[in-house]
Amino acid sequence: MTTTSLSISLLLALGATMAGCAAQPVEDPGEGGGGSGGEGGGSSEPEPVPLTPEGRFAVTSDFDIATNMPGTAGAVINGIISATDDADDPTHWILDQLVAQLPAGSIKNTLQGSIPFVSGYLNDRLLDVAPDFVGRVVDLGDKFGQVARHFGTLETLEISANGAATKTVTGVQFTVDQLELSYAFADYNMDNVSVPNLTVTLEKTGKLTVSDHKVPLSYGKILRLAIDEMVIPMIDPTATNLEDVLKGVVNCQAVGQYVYEAIDIGSPSTFEQACKSGLKFGAQTIYAQIDRVNQSALEFGINGIAKGVDKNGDGKMDKIQTGAWAGTLTYSGQGAPLSMATFVGARE
Repeated sequence: MTTTSLSISLLLALGATMAGCAAQPVEDPGEGGGGSGGEGGGSSEPEPVPLTPEGRFAVTSDFDIATNMPGTAGAVINGIISATDDADDPTHWILDQLVAQLPAGSIKNTLQGSIPFVSGYLNDRLLDVAPDFVGRVVDLGDKFGQVARHFGTLETLEISANGAATKTVTGVQFTVDQLELSYAFADYNMDNVSVPNLTVTLEKTGKLTVSDHKVPLSYGKILRLAIDEMVIPMIDPTATNLEDVLKGVVNCQAVGQYVYEAIDIGSPSTFEQACKSGLKFGAQTIYAQIDRVNQSALEFGINGIAKGVDKNGDGKMDKIQTGAWAGTLTYSGQGAPLSMATFVGARE
């Protein structure tokens, strides 16, 4: 199951190439009057350089945080990995959930001692029990991996005449299978994140600099938002949560019948009900791991460089182009340098 494990290991790893190192300035995105300039004779006119950055801008940042999320956040993936990383999975995982829901007694003890045999018996009948289980979970992992590689934040940047600025993160944006969707925090009972006391400077070349600042985000809530509102509907449009996905790909009636046939005690209905309860418990366990991630904030410590453009020649900045963030990302005191991170903006 190596391929499966590698795919699934991406699932809840929205995280990160981050923290520990001090923020370093990003490379200057370009000089030469700040214009886009053409080659071969300069057939295109450079865009005017703004005289002031003052204004309110809608900004979208895009972060690649797909590897090595430290601390508790990295442990979130274990619940999904455990569903497919053994030779007799996924039925071994299904049986583990089923047994956990049986009342104490001889039936539970017998089945618990017979799991290796029973899981093999179920695996031989996998097309009846869970024909799409592995494929769906791998797909879940792949899509969540895409979320990790294209984790965007929706922001407003308000800049005063003297360059003092406030940044407010108002939502997130995910890209999966080339589909890009945005989610406002206000629509999901999540608070906006306000970051005051920034300094924005604009040079005569059009180079725009955003000072060092920290952006704390509720990583667990964002994970839950991504999995419930985007990833799961793409896998199963009829599902509203992870429990629905699992129950949609595991035939608990067949599981109950085959478990009864394998150990010849209890009843098919008893094992069927335990199977359904077990899938619910398994989904709740994964969600609980996500919730525990919120015990610490995911904190971006960043600075930025971009190019300011005056599209209409009125002296005011209209566009923020070729922006790049640099710095660190920290979780529970652990982290690593920030990987690729970009931003663009437009006057509202």
